[in-house]
Amino acid sequence: MPDVILRLVEAHQAVVKHYESSRRTFTLDGKLIGDIGEAVACELFDIELSTSNDHGIDAYAKDGRSVQIKATATSGNPMFRPVEKRADHLIFLGLDLKCGIGRVLYNGPEHLVLRDMPSEWSDQRPVSKRALRKAIEDQPPRSELPRRKV
Repeated sequence: MPDVILRLVEAHQAVVKHYESSRRTFTLDGKLIGDIGEAVACELFDIELSTSNDHGIDAYAKDGRSVQIKATATSGNPMFRPVEKRADHLIFLGLDLKCGIGRVLYNGPEHLVLRDMPSEWSDQRPVSKRALRKAIEDQPPRSELPRRKV
């Protein structure tokens, strides 16, 4: 394999080892952005990644709220799939991998983002930019998860 690929594999293994207690695998075949988003969210907010396989719940805040974490490395919208249990809170991150920066695009109650979704659907569905903007506008004061003190 080319040296640059071997360095990527080495870096991947280092990231997996660093976050091994969270049981995230940072799979290079499609889940990588989501796992990176979860790791970044834990650095930004005082949340702990769930070690169980609760679909729809990635972490828990210190106040007990369940948290779903979504991330995009494009200008895409958050994608959701049908799950049995929804999180109390949603963190949606936009990651610019070339520049090594990210932005919190949403930090609030998950139900506000999902309120226009059909009651039942299959596969994955994106939330529209309009629905995301409306959720931000309608978000109750002080409903955001606080950022970690640095």
